[in-house]
Amino acid sequence: MDTVNSADGIAQRAIPAKVAAAQRLAAQTGFANSCPPEVGRLLSTAAAAKPAGVIAESGTGAGVGTAWLHSGLAPAARLVTVEREPQLAARAAELFADDPRVEVLTGDWRLLEAHAPFDVFFCDGGGKRDDPERVIDLLAPGGVLIMDDFTPSPQWPPLFQGRVDELRVFYLTHSRLAATEVLTTATTSALIASRLG
Repeated sequence: MDTVNSADGIAQRAIPAKVAAAQRLAAQTGFANSCPPEVGRLLSTAAAAKPAGVIAESGTGAGVGTAWLHSGLAPAARLVTVEREPQLAARAAELFADDPRVEVLTGDWRLLEAHAPFDVFFCDGGGKRDDPERVIDLLAPGGVLIMDDFTPSPQWPPLFQGRVDELRVFYLTHSRLAATEVLTTATTSALIASRLG
């Protein structure tokens, strides 16, 4: 067995082509806040679990998270994402111009409301802090909400910079959600929640 070729094949399967293209775009544009592969695989899995679903993302950035969601997108599913920075939105839209299931919007995260309810919502940009109740409203019953970029905390209630992380407590204890926090890397975590009823 050719170990080098085998390793190359595994690497190609681990990083889908659209993800690699979006990572190149992020590097070209200096966009440094793309989701890591650990979160990306979570996004792909969530999208794949909703084969006829409406998948959404706030905060397209250079399209890395979008590409991970796209990698799990079934033929009957669709994906809508929004980016407030026009140049980034336009460049990300170019990456997905060949797939009519994907729509890239330019503007405020509330533009997503016209496409709700969502079966998966990767709330990576606007919404999760400024209007968390509305974020929950946008989920379909059983819809999955994913938010990353949290700092793991072994305490309850969770702490961030020495204070109770009220945002995390809000989502983890909300009466309309079943929610948990998972480690994505040694130093980061994500919240995953499903809307009840």
